[in-house]
Order: sequence, then C-alpha cells, then structure tokens
Amino acid sequence: MSKPRVAILGLGIMGSGMAGRLLGAGFPLMVFNRNRDKAAPLASKGATLANSAKEAASQAHIIISVVSDDNASREIWLGDNGALAGATPGSVLIESSTLTVGWVQQLAQSAALKKCEFLDAPVTGSKPQAANGELFFLVGGPAAALEKARDVLAAMSRGLLHLGANGSGARMKLVNNFVCGVQAAALAEAASLIQKGGLDVEKAFAVLANGAPGSPLVKALIERVAAGSPEVNFELRLMAKDLGYAVDDASRNGMALETASAALDVFTRAIERGHGNQDMSAVITATRSAVA
Repeated sequence: MSKPRVAILGLGIMGSGMAGRLLGAGFPLMVFNRNRDKAAPLASKGATLANSAKEAASQAHIIISVVSDDNASREIWLGDNGALAGATPGSVLIESSTLTVGWVQQLAQSAALKKCEFLDAPVTGSKPQAANGELFFLVGGPAAALEKARDVLAAMSRGLLHLGANGSGARMKLVNNFVCGVQAAALAEAASLIQKGGLDVEKAFAVLANGAPGSPLVKALIERVAAGSPEVNFELRLMAKDLGYAVDDASRNGMALETASAALDVFTRAIERGHGNQDMSAVITATRSAVA
C-alpha cells in the first residue's frame, strides 16, 4: 500500500528533525515554515515546500504541527491561510507542540466541525531524539485516529502511549515538563551553593550525576554545562513557558504547583539576564553567575 501524504507545519529544532525522519522512511512530505530558509535543506532531500499552512494541509492525509506555544498554534491552524481551512474531511490532524489543555480541546472541537480527526500528541525528547527517531509520543484522542497515524508516528519515535481522550496527551506533557523544570532549577541552585561553598565543581557534579539525584536529565544538563557548547537542544524560554502552562493548568483544577512556581521564578530570572534563547542548561550558568 502507498504511504499516506504527510504535512509538517513548523520546522524548528523538533519539526526539522521529525521531517527528516519521515523523508528517510519514504513518506511523501510537504512542509511549511514561516521562515522558508529553514525549509530549504528539507527541499533538497525531497520535501515539497508549501507557501502556506493551508496549502500544505490541502495536500496531506496527516497534518502535524510542531510550534512554540498556543499563539503560534492558533495562527498555524486558524489564522489567515491556516491549516484547518485547507484540511480535507477525514484527514488526521496532530498537534505535537507543548500547549495548554484548554486550547488543545478547543482545537479538537474545531477539527470535528471540519469532519477531521484530531490527536494531541506532544513528545518527550529534544533535538537528538528528534533527529534520530527516538521521540516518545504522549497521545490523547480517539483510538481510531491513532491507528490511522500509527505508522507515521512510528517513523519518528521509539514508541507512544495512548493516554485517553483529547487533552490527556497535552496534560501529561505539561506534567512531564514541569518535573523536568523543577529538576533543572534545583540543579541550578545546587550549582550556586557548590560555587559559593567553595566545593570542587567537577567533583560535586560527579556526586550528583552518579548518585540518587542523577536522572537522565540531570546528567545531560551537567554534561552540557561542562562542555560549554552553544548548541541549543531545547530553548530555556520554552521551559519557562511550559512551567507557566503547568501552573495555570493546576490552578484551573483547584490546586497550586508550588515547586513548579518556584522553578518558574528561577527560569524567569535567567530570561531577564538574557539567556532565554540559549539551551535550557543555561539556567545553571545564569543562576550561578548571579550569586558569584
């Protein structure tokens, strides 16, 4: 059987890696990005460049959005020449961005009015996982829609988990990222205490990385700080956005995420010091330099 035609909307760090995996797996691919320069490398590998999200969606059976936040998602789906205007009935729309649950549920309703199927399917992983097809999809939405998209998602991932109705994938991603943000903020403050207390940084980081605190994230952040590489795997400002979304989601459910709120303060201060577009690991150097 021929492979379904796929459109990817948004070619940032994640979207470009995901698009590369689909091309490698032989899926006919149309891509759209507001900055066409980011699409050029994919065009040279066989992707078709669309002039709008609407045009890309009109040519695809499965449409995937990977953008930065709710506002960008609204624009790509519902804006002038948005994807929803071009999507044909029966197509599967997949929102893989990290967004608020409320917006995702609104988008699912808008898709239903167009007689399209909808999945919220954000991912765990960052730049290397996207490039290597090792993402993990957290899926909310109808099981029948997931089955239609399963082969496409499999080409970009090491697996997926169907969590329930629309919105459940989005909420699980916020939970996942707020826990990651709390770990990163704690490590940033630990690094500051290590420095102010006169401990050997390399030895202290080795204790944290190889002991009970040494989650995969903590280890990765320590490695990035030690390497001093300017490479961006996940922008610091996006973690702040995710923490804010998680805090708001909890508030709507009648609870306070106190650790997430504290972590958001740490990330906000790092943004104020000019580190917002740097890798998330910059929260450590930003916090440490503030107490130097």
